[in-house]
Amino acid sequence: MPHQGQLHTRLGRTGLHVSRLCLGTVNFGGRVEEPEAGALLDHALARGIDFIDTADMYGWRVHRGFTEEMIGRWLARSPSRRDAVVLATKVGNPVGEGPNDGGLSARHIISACEASLRRLGTEWIDLYQMHRMDPGVVWDEVWQAMETLTAQGKIRYVGSSNFSGWGLASCQESALRRGFLGLASEQCLYNLVTRQPELETVPAASAYGIGVLVWSPLHGGLLSGALHKRSRGTAVKSAQGRAESALPRHRRALEAFEDLCKDLERDPAEVGLSWVLTRPGVTSAVIGPRTPEHVDGALRALAEPLDASALARLDALFPPIGRGGPAPDAWLE
Repeated sequence: MPHQGQLHTRLGRTGLHVSRLCLGTVNFGGRVEEPEAGALLDHALARGIDFIDTADMYGWRVHRGFTEEMIGRWLARSPSRRDAVVLATKVGNPVGEGPNDGGLSARHIISACEASLRRLGTEWIDLYQMHRMDPGVVWDEVWQAMETLTAQGKIRYVGSSNFSGWGLASCQESALRRGFLGLASEQCLYNLVTRQPELETVPAASAYGIGVLVWSPLHGGLLSGALHKRSRGTAVKSAQGRAESALPRHRRALEAFEDLCKDLERDPAEVGLSWVLTRPGVTSAVIGPRTPEHVDGALRALAEPLDASALARLDALFPPIGRGGPAPDAWLE
């Protein structure tokens, strides 16, 4: 289990080292324009954040694949960058209108990987993640495609995203039957207001030695001081999407949370991210910064862990499901 303050750790049971903060790029193209995106990548890499996460459909506000193209141009500006970073992308969500332009068929996995390689301007992808489960495809077909790409040197490790606990188990058991390493990581939505992964997903990942990557650790900005920002008229991300829809349900807890952050003299975003980084089984948190200052705040969250008293107060405000811990003990009396 990594210590919160250390910047790098191994990805699950693999020998690959990744930074505990992963630079997510879902905002690149539309919310963060290319010059600012390049500056963010430079800033993060200079501070040791060398894990970059993207997806083949990111950049859809311009066109699907645009974010990978932006990253490819950034990589091309310095020959040493590609060896300096751990590059992750995803496959599975639709990237076109055709019947074979999405999902996890062998045809789509292989063609999508080759398209990602072209856009990224690289010969290999370090972590190739299935963006979500595809119930219409058997695991043997998926693993046949991933084994082919691995043998060709086009990918190094395979990961999943948004899988259920039973999905991780069935996927990994299929890989083991084939004598393949299988999943190196699972990327899931997990934060103070979304603790469902503690029931099944995180325990399954831990049992199989699969590293857990957390996306939206601040629930779309909800845990970044959303109420205070709204009162000042400065809310951006926290005034839309996931954060906006969850705010009414969690308003009272959020009021107490922001008061707690004042008591701790910490920025709410740092507190929310710091909590995620303390969770058992969590390898890395995927952050979606829009400014270098956001990157620096995430680094403070890593470097300055919350003490036991603060963690207990957060548990009281955002309690785990049932009795806490994995299923079924979480709900058994």
